[in-house]
Amino acid sequence: MKGPKIRERPARSSHAPSTYIGAVGRTRVVVFSGAGVSAESGIRTFRDAGGLWEEYPIEEVATPEAWARDPERVLRFYDVRREAIIRAAPNAAHIAIAGLEAGFDVAVITQNIDDLHERAGSTTVLHLHGEIMKARSTADPTLVTMINGTSLKPGDRCVLGSQLRPHIVWFGEEVPMIPSAARIVSRADRLLIVGTSLAVHPAAGLVQLAPPHCEIVLVDPDEVHVPRTGVRHIKGSASKGVPQLADEWLSEKT
Repeated sequence: MKGPKIRERPARSSHAPSTYIGAVGRTRVVVFSGAGVSAESGIRTFRDAGGLWEEYPIEEVATPEAWARDPERVLRFYDVRREAIIRAAPNAAHIAIAGLEAGFDVAVITQNIDDLHERAGSTTVLHLHGEIMKARSTADPTLVTMINGTSLKPGDRCVLGSQLRPHIVWFGEEVPMIPSAARIVSRADRLLIVGTSLAVHPAAGLVQLAPPHCEIVLVDPDEVHVPRTGVRHIKGSASKGVPQLADEWLSEKT
């Protein structure tokens, strides 16, 4: 299989989420999504029973040390994940979240590395843990490029001549988008939490930054501890609960 063609230019979403401030006068809806949303599109989770970490030890494929020790194995691991994501399609939850933009100023903060929110139509998406469809320079982490295709190979290099690596935040690395996500949550009027157990830090701590007036809704089939009072819990899958909530919120605008 041939390696990817690399676009030597910065890769950006429709709205640059690191500088997102929202539209003046519109209700700001922030969606905080996790692996449970993508799981309903057939993408395997990492932490659940039968998840990827049972098959692939973290320290062998998702740490800087793993990359230094065996970069080819790390690249193969993410190639397989990328192929699965390309085959997957956005589900009803992704589509409903994108549909909220018809009535609200919407920003999505996701722990997921796939592009299903974007493919569903969401225009402002901040990926806390990176994006599997992108690569970045090992010499300069600010050089981020799109991957055209499914694979990233040894010898695929950036404009500086260094090897490209998956644009993923590995265990032991800083989460550079946390400050931007914190600013977005701190301005939210409504916060939708879906598909996450709120067990991964520092991302889980973002919920506590929502302002006092913010309406917080959790969509999950299970009990999830949310460190705030007055949280509404819609018990159900993402693909059922999110469209229900979206319809409810959008009906208020008519």
